[in-house]
Amino acid sequence: MVFHRRRTLPRYLLLSAMLALLFFLSSFWLPQGGVRDCGSVWQPCLSFYRQQPEAQLAPEGWAEPAGAPPLLQECPGQSFQARHLLQYLKSSLTDADDVLLEPYLQSWDQLLNFMESLGTMVSFFSQKVKEKVVRIRELSLKHGTEAHGKRGPRDHSGLQTPESFGLKTGAYRSVRSMVEAELKAGTVDFSRRTDSGCRTLLRLHRSLLWLKLMLEGLAEGPDADGRYKTPGELSRDAYKVALAPHHPWLLRQAAEFVFHALPDRRFFLQLVCVQSQQEAAPVLRVIIHALALVHAQTQRILAEHDMLELP
Repeated sequence: MVFHRRRTLPRYLLLSAMLALLFFLSSFWLPQGGVRDCGSVWQPCLSFYRQQPEAQLAPEGWAEPAGAPPLLQECPGQSFQARHLLQYLKSSLTDADDVLLEPYLQSWDQLLNFMESLGTMVSFFSQKVKEKVVRIRELSLKHGTEAHGKRGPRDHSGLQTPESFGLKTGAYRSVRSMVEAELKAGTVDFSRRTDSGCRTLLRLHRSLLWLKLMLEGLAEGPDADGRYKTPGELSRDAYKVALAPHHPWLLRQAAEFVFHALPDRRFFLQLVCVQSQQEAAPVLRVIIHALALVHAQTQRILAEHDMLELP
């Protein structure tokens, strides 16, 4: 027993050291601001924004894959709700040929709930995603206050209400309007890093692809030997496609710790309120379909303006 502990302790120390280095290096993914320095006029604390308004009605012509369940069920006792995620994704495509940013970011609030449900190790991904979501909301608020010369309306508690973020109107109403406004203002630079909404959105866009590919793997059946891939294997495969090409070698190696720490497939199924793979497949396909539509539309807009490789 003593010998086993002596062998195990160095492994935990090595893991802790690697994670500490990982989080340090990951701070260079984006210019940081807002989460650390919230509380000023231009960088308000946004934790209260989790009190989200109801999503607007989805387009009547929304197409779903054949055999899809008409409505995902509310799953009690957990923060992630697949039904709400689907509502927000649908609502983000209300405008033709565009993606509305308010429901798009609300979709990410739900996806963050999903990621954070998987354990503390997943904070490797979720914390950076959260900072990006906050950053776009901050940019919208800053643009709105500069445009109108005053702060948005306040509720009785003194906190700014969601309507004041400027995501319902103005430059940050949609992906297309944000791209056009930031290009006009010279905020986007194609040769060096800038703290722009377009660059931030591109990072979210890549992370959305990672999640979509991982869910696609969960929806698939077993291989020829009747074996299902583990969530860790699926996440690794998706990471290699969506995120690894944009990360340095050390971050790619450190990400392996996250994949090894993911819970088993049954835990993922419980997050969408199903008990078996047969029940999960049609539910996951509905979510994947919605993610694919939003990702494709965002991809088209960014590609139109040559923004798919912003530094």
